[in-house]
Amino acid sequence: MKPLYQILLIVLLTPLLSSCSSLNCTRLETLLGADIDLINLGNKITDDLSSSAMPPLRPRHPEDAVLTSTFVDLDNLESTSQMGRLLQSHIGARLVQLGYTVKEVNLRNTMKITPADGETILSRDLSQITPEQPVQAILVGTYSINNRTLYITAKLIHPVSRNIISAQSYKLCMDDNLLAMFNLQRQTHNQDNNIDQPSESLIDKIFY
Repeated sequence: MKPLYQILLIVLLTPLLSSCSSLNCTRLETLLGADIDLINLGNKITDDLSSSAMPPLRPRHPEDAVLTSTFVDLDNLESTSQMGRLLQSHIGARLVQLGYTVKEVNLRNTMKITPADGETILSRDLSQITPEQPVQAILVGTYSINNRTLYITAKLIHPVSRNIISAQSYKLCMDDNLLAMFNLQRQTHNQDNNIDQPSESLIDKIFY
C-alpha cells in the first residue's frame, strides 16, 4: 500500500497535470505536452473570425453563402498540404454548425483545383471571383513554418469591397502528427531525421 503522502500528492497534482499543447516547445513538453487537435483549432479559428467580423456575418441566410478556400503556403500561394485541406474542411463544418451556408465550389478562372491540393484562389486575385450565388464573405488562409513553429493567418474578405472584414493569427508548436502532414520529422540531439520516443509520464517518474 502506498504511503499516505504519495496519495495526497497525486490528488494535489492531478488538476495540474492535464496535457496542454501550449506547453509544447517548452521545458515541460515531455511531461505535459499534448497533440494539437485540428478540429478544435478549426472551431476556434471559425469562432474568432465570425465573432469579430465587421460588418457582421449573417447566419441563417441561405441566399448569402460563405466561400471557403484551402489554406496555402505563404511563400507559394499555389501550394498547400494535408493540414491546409483539413483546416478548410473543419472550418467549413463549423460554419455550417453556426448556421452559415458554405460553398466549396469549382469557380472557373478563380480557383485552381488539383487532386493533391484543393481549392486555392490564384494569387488571391479576388477581383476575378464571380460566383453564381451571392457570397457574403470569402475565407482565405496562409501558413508558414519555422523549425517546429507553425504560423497561421486566417481572413474573411468581403467579395465586393475586397476589404478584410476579419483576421486572426495563431502560433503553434507542431507535434509529431502535424509534422508528418508536411513530411517532416522531429530531430533528436544524437541522430537526424528521427522522431523522439514518447517520454515517461510524470506520475511514473515520481512513484515508480
